[in-house]
Amino acid sequence: MSVVLATGGFDHKIRFWDAPSGTCTRIIKFPDSQVNKLEITPDKQFIAAAGNPVIRLYEIMSSSSGSSNPSVSHAQQAADNSTMQQQAVLTLEGHTSNVTSIGFQKDGRFLYSASEDGTVKIWDLRNQNYSRSFDCGAAVNSVTLRTDRDELISADSNGCVKVWDLGGNGCLTTLRPSVDWISTDGGAAASGAGTTPAAAPKHRSTRGNYFESTVTMQAVDISEDSRTLVAITNHGVVYVWDPSTGVNLSNDNADSDRTSDICPITKFRAHAPGYYCLHGRIAPDCRHLVTCGSDGLAKLWDTTTWELTETLENSKTWVYDAAFCADSSYLVTSSSDHIARLWNLKTADVVRRYHGHQGTVTCVALNDASV
Repeated sequence: MSVVLATGGFDHKIRFWDAPSGTCTRIIKFPDSQVNKLEITPDKQFIAAAGNPVIRLYEIMSSSSGSSNPSVSHAQQAADNSTMQQQAVLTLEGHTSNVTSIGFQKDGRFLYSASEDGTVKIWDLRNQNYSRSFDCGAAVNSVTLRTDRDELISADSNGCVKVWDLGGNGCLTTLRPSVDWISTDGGAAASGAGTTPAAAPKHRSTRGNYFESTVTMQAVDISEDSRTLVAITNHGVVYVWDPSTGVNLSNDNADSDRTSDICPITKFRAHAPGYYCLHGRIAPDCRHLVTCGSDGLAKLWDTTTWELTETLENSKTWVYDAAFCADSSYLVTSSSDHIARLWNLKTADVVRRYHGHQGTVTCVALNDASV
């Protein structure tokens, strides 16, 4: 299978798509809730779906899951698909509230997750129980894995970005960007095309750092080369660090609240005041960041200059999620108008629309990488 494309939504369904044609090839009913997040294993054998409060893993190539039959009409196939109930091969129970973020280690050895219950968990996938749990002290909206170190990075509703050591040392670093921020540009917003200056700091603290009222951190991501770390507030302010300049705190006997010397680079407002930012992700080639907003826009930012390079308009509906293809030349977005869209990033054009969900399309997963 060269391309796996799937979407999930408020309609409790996971839809698989033939990416070039836009045809829905299969539907899985998610029995528990809306589908919050989807993630495909690196070998394309399984897909993980996060809901409230469980995570379920399904076989992608299951013969009992309503795969398309070319001898059956599209209408009949749709009717058959709508009644399919594929059984999960593994159900992960342990969270007590919405699971907001999931991911796989690059070799598929374990899955990590974050939840509104205030925890980040590690699952080794050999059983239904988590192998490790980190208490973040607040609802966690996003978590990502640093591939060059055994570390997870979480973003929570208390406005914190925390670095967690998988080796057993707990929280290594706590960043509070909306409270303490000094960057190489003096804390000013990036001056890229289409950017709006970030709100001026309200006060200066006694340590000389800028202070702003704490806001929810909605998303966090680190580039595959581990040279760019971003965290985005729910109001669309993006904070950028160079984590390659920081020490490896897992080698130190540091307490859990030690301030990291990860180098702040810049901050800027990605979406206009009055709108929410719902998601952010760095492209596999590490050259662009995409931010998704309630303003109906997915925006692409150059990770060298932090200038706005493209604005993708999604019919003035909320854009919930986005996923890049392996070479970063295409992007799939999911929106509240029940549609997912495939964008050619060279032309900024929509090349395919995926219709079929009966509610907001909350998440998208794409894997077209060579296995």
